[in-house]
Amino acid sequence: MSQGAAYREARRTALIFAASQAIVGSSATIAISMGALAGSYLLEADKSLATAPVTGYTVGVAISALPAAMLMRLVGRSNGFISGAGVTALGGVVATGALFQMNFWLFAFGMLLIGAGNAFVQQYRFAAADNAPADFKPRAISWVLGGGIFAAIIGPQVAIHTRELFAPIMFAGAFAGVVGLAAIGAVILSFLRLAKDDVPAETVQDNEPARPLLQILLQPRFLVALLSGVSAFALMSFIMTGAPLAMVGCGFSPDEATLGISWHVMAMYGPSFITGGLIARFGKETVVAAGLLLLAACGAVALSGIALWQFWLALILLGVGWNFGFIGATAMVAECYRPAEKNKVQGTHDFILFSTVAFASLMSGRVYNALGWEWLNWIVFPVVGFCLFLLGLLALRRRWLKAA
Repeated sequence: MSQGAAYREARRTALIFAASQAIVGSSATIAISMGALAGSYLLEADKSLATAPVTGYTVGVAISALPAAMLMRLVGRSNGFISGAGVTALGGVVATGALFQMNFWLFAFGMLLIGAGNAFVQQYRFAAADNAPADFKPRAISWVLGGGIFAAIIGPQVAIHTRELFAPIMFAGAFAGVVGLAAIGAVILSFLRLAKDDVPAETVQDNEPARPLLQILLQPRFLVALLSGVSAFALMSFIMTGAPLAMVGCGFSPDEATLGISWHVMAMYGPSFITGGLIARFGKETVVAAGLLLLAACGAVALSGIALWQFWLALILLGVGWNFGFIGATAMVAECYRPAEKNKVQGTHDFILFSTVAFASLMSGRVYNALGWEWLNWIVFPVVGFCLFLLGLLALRRRWLKAA
C-alpha cells in the first residue's frame, strides 16, 4: 500500500470509529448521568450505595478489558467490536427490566453489562492508532475520542427525553434507548476494513519478537504514562460520579444535573480535534501535564462555591483536563509496545485503568455521603502533584540519557 493510500485508509478507519464512539459511546453518557440517580430512586432511606450502579458499569469495563482483547485476537477486531455492541444492547435490556421490577442489584448488573460493552469501545482508540502511520497515531486517537462530543449531546438528550417514557417507572426509557443506540453502532462498525488487525498477532511481520509482559510494563516511560492516564481517568470518574448527587443535594433539578454532565462530556471530547495537533507541537508529556493542571483547576473552582455555574465550570475543566491527560498518556503508551505485543499490553493497560476507575467511582458515593462535596475535590490535589512529580523525573531521566 502506498503512503498516500495508507493515510487515506487510516483516516477512514478513524472516522468510522469516531462515528461509533458517538453512537455506542452515548450509552456511557446515559449510564453515567442516570446511573446514580436511578440507583438512588431504587434505594430506600439509606442512599449510601447510590453510586454502586455506576461502579458496576466501571467494573464491567475493567473485568472485560482482557476478555475483549482475547476475543478480538480470536475473531478479529471487526467482529469483536460488533459483538461488543451486542453486549451493550443486552445491558440496556437488563437495566430496563430491573427498573420495571424495582430491583437495585439487577439494575447494577445491567450497568455492569453496559460497561462490559464499553470495554470494546475503549479499544477503538488503540485500533485506530494501530492502523495508522506512526506520525498519524496521535491524531487517529484524537479523532476517535472526538466522536465523544456527539455522544455528549446524543446520550443526555436521549436520557432527558425518554427518562419518563414509561412513567411512573422512572429512568426505564433512558436505558431502553441504550438498546437502539447499540444496534445503530453495530451497523456502523460493519463498514470497518481492518485486514491487518484481523490477523493473529503472531503472524504480523515484525523484526522484533514479543517481550514478556512484565518487561514491557516496567519500562519507566510506560509506568509514568500508565500512572498519569489512570490518575486522570480515576479523578475524572471520582468527581463526575459524585457531581449529580451534589447538584441535586444543593437543590438543583435532575435535568440541570444531567445538562451539567452533558457539558462535562462535551468538554471531555470536544478538544480531541486539536489535542493531536497540540501533542505534535508541544510533546506528549507537556500535554499530559497541562491536563493534570486543569484537573487541579477543577478542584479549585468546585471548592469556591456551590452555585450552578460553579458546578458546571468545574465539570468543564474536569472534562478538558481528562482529555489532555488521557489522550497524551495513551499516545505515550502506544510508543511502548511492538505490534506483536499489542493485545496483551492493551488489555492489561485497560484492566488496570478501569479497575482503578471502578474503585474511584465506588468511593465517590461513600466520600460524598460521609464527608461532602468539598472532600471529593480536596483529594484531587495530592494525586495531581504526584503525577507531575513523576513527569518531571521522566524529563530529567531523558535529559540525563541524552547527555550520557
